Amino acid sequence: MRRTTLPTAAVVTLAAALLAPAAVAAPEAPAVRVASAGVSPALAAAPDIPVANVKAHLAQLQSIATANGGNRAHGRTGYKASIDYVKGKLDAAGYTTTLKTFSYNGATGYNLIADWPGGDTSHVVMAGAHLDSVTGGPGINDNGSGSAGVLETALAVSRAGLTPSKHLRFGWWGAEEYGMIGSKNYVNSLSTADRSKIDTYLNFDMIGSPNPGYFTYRYDSTLDALFRNYFAGLGISTEQDFEGDGRSDHAPFQDAGIRVGGLFSGADYTKTSAQAAKWGGTAGQPFDRCYHSSCDTTANINDTALDRMSDAIAYAIWNLAAGSTTPPTGTVFENTADVQIPDYGAAVTSDVAVTGRTGNAPAALQVGVDIKHTWRGDLVIDLVAPNGTTFRLKDASGNDSAPNVQTTYTVNASAVAANGTWKLKVQDIGRQDTGYVDSWKLTF
Repeated sequence: MRRTTLPTAAVVTLAAALLAPAAVAAPEAPAVRVASAGVSPALAAAPDIPVANVKAHLAQLQSIATANGGNRAHGRTGYKASIDYVKGKLDAAGYTTTLKTFSYNGATGYNLIADWPGGDTSHVVMAGAHLDSVTGGPGINDNGSGSAGVLETALAVSRAGLTPSKHLRFGWWGAEEYGMIGSKNYVNSLSTADRSKIDTYLNFDMIGSPNPGYFTYRYDSTLDALFRNYFAGLGISTEQDFEGDGRSDHAPFQDAGIRVGGLFSGADYTKTSAQAAKWGGTAGQPFDRCYHSSCDTTANINDTALDRMSDAIAYAIWNLAAGSTTPPTGTVFENTADVQIPDYGAAVTSDVAVTGRTGNAPAALQVGVDIKHTWRGDLVIDLVAPNGTTFRLKDASGNDSAPNVQTTYTVNASAVAANGTWKLKVQDIGRQDTGYVDSWKLTF
């Protein structure tokens, strides 16, 4: 699968200013971080997924591949044995399982669907992963990892005796490596009415890459924010992954009008220096050097990434099953990218994208500002809301000769919708002093 991650485009804002030219845009690709000031109720309720259990499933899939010609590919005995293993675990845990067959390339394929009893069946939350490998290897990261993470989350639902308000369904897909054949067959087999009952589909394709990244699917801002909020609580910033513009099993669901999200730890493209600085690992090397190869074995797994990603699956399921995807009060949306402020020049802007909120911004919105500048009296600082409403945070003052602006402003933004791109606009209206925006944040 070809997957590409693109930088966030800079947004150009024009503004008139006293004794200065029009505003210019902030640099491209700001580093945006979302963090929670506290533990959300949903996070507290979600269980820790034991990584040892996930790895035990991977060991079983490896044994199955080893005993069946070294792979678990569509139409091969290793795939059917894999499906039987997963189904046995779910049957014993109290799920209603259905084995759905399809035909491709002259061979029978299998999808496994598992429904947890209870919940509103007119509002289904579904998570899935493809279980097949390529013919050239056992497919332990691609995609035993996602399959095992989803399986262990499903088993955690059973252990907890979860009684969700929404109905929970899990799926394991066949023949993904031939172009999402199994998941397409499943979606196409649903009536229009049954498709409309699926509120959300979450896809997990490769979550244990040995040189891992932390990517979220870009397609739905609320689901993206849900995962970003989880990882921010671990001190990990994520990037949006474009999943090869639909080259995994979320695509058939998305094409049917179902909202989709998911996680991904990286395939065969190269980790950059910036990503290595952020996530660890080795820059200049693939996220998974064994992608689609015979060396994609149980030795090709990063335990830490597998653990974190599996816990994130449970976090999402517990949140969505309860019908809540709003980040908790105290969530911080922050931009840590430096933005140079020209001396006696144009205003510059730095953006923060707020997602996953409901309704309007708080009446006491906290705006934390960290600006390094040799004469802060030269600076005019505004907060610009997504609808263009401007809140003056600081005026210039010839009597304010101290350096730097490191403070938190309180703004009544209750008349403005919370979601959208907020901007910090800064202009230096005096001569001879320089500086830059170091970071700024909004606390909701």
